Amino acid sequence: MDETKIKELISESVSAKKHAYCKYSNFPVGAALLCEDGTIFTGCNIENVAYSSICAEQTAIAKAVSEGHTKFKAIAVSSNQTENFGGNWDVIMTKPDMTYKMMKTSELLPLGFIYIV
Repeated sequence: MDETKIKELISESVSAKKHAYCKYSNFPVGAALLCEDGTIFTGCNIENVAYSSICAEQTAIAKAVSEGHTKFKAIAVSSNQTENFGGNWDVIMTKPDMTYKMMKTSELLPLGFIYIV
């Protein structure tokens, strides 16, 4: 992916962050999803009083799928976070035949964040 497309995705994710509904956590997040055909769908996090939030990535993916897009190339995620949070625990990904692959959260998302309200 070229630098121009990367910057476009980042810009779109920053713009989407402005629409976040995060009055409980005050932690706005925006996402921009690039589909295989070049279409970009954006999303933001949406919270409710029961803390069953929808993350920005889910919103962008749901918008894309609801419009018939199911193949993706990249996603950009923006927040106001200035440092990494979270831990480094095991994630066990399984198949129906009970085979699995185990990786650390830092391997899956090395610059990831976890925000706990």
